[in-house]
Amino acid sequence: MPDPRASRATDPREVPRRRIEAVLFDFHGTLAQVEDAREWVLAAAETCGVSLERMRATVLADRLLTAGRAGGPLPHRVPPRLAEVWSDRDLYTHAHRAAYTGLAATVDAGIEGLADALYDRVLGPDGWVPYPDTAPTLAALRAAGVKVAVVSNIGFDLRPLFDAWGLTDLVDAFALSYEVGRCKPDPGIFLRACGMLGVDSEQALMVGDTPADAGAVGAGCAVLVLPPAEAGRPNGLGAVLDLTLGG
Repeated sequence: MPDPRASRATDPREVPRRRIEAVLFDFHGTLAQVEDAREWVLAAAETCGVSLERMRATVLADRLLTAGRAGGPLPHRVPPRLAEVWSDRDLYTHAHRAAYTGLAATVDAGIEGLADALYDRVLGPDGWVPYPDTAPTLAALRAAGVKVAVVSNIGFDLRPLFDAWGLTDLVDAFALSYEVGRCKPDPGIFLRACGMLGVDSEQALMVGDTPADAGAVGAGCAVLVLPPAEAGRPNGLGAVLDLTLGG
């Protein structure tokens, strides 16, 4: 009996896949990952003039992750006094800072200024680790003439990070929720990104790692959702090149 998979693969009536003229990338979990939690705590404490033992830093990091960290994971519980800024965190810079410093402050670390130091660490390039396949993927898309936008639910500017990593010239636009006034999965933020790039949403591919990123379907975009990847390991971005450049 003939293999039906073979006939499907060679069927000339097969619907051709859409032409991709632009790729929209999520930031956290797609292009970069936050630094190791213990290193995050050690560096922030050092900024406050305190040298922590690594064991204490590990315990403190576990407690802070449970409380909630910018870049994930989500908090185990949001105190009522932080509910409003938490709900607005990706729409306003002041709410983003207030939400995450407020969550960090629920952990009694005994270090003055630690909550702000932890948050400030996330604002800079040292607080993040770009995936090793991020730069090659962006460079290949640029070389092929495919436009690129970063689409992120976030309450601070990502551009300085891309500047520090030497990636700014490989990105055509940044659609950041606090600037756009819309958060994923709202189709509006994806449509805004496509408008910035000057492409039809049906010719755009959204690449992310969460159901919120898949909301781009509502804007007419194709979607690729990547599995979780640890910092320092390839993130499977080669699949983007397979879909846009044919391998």
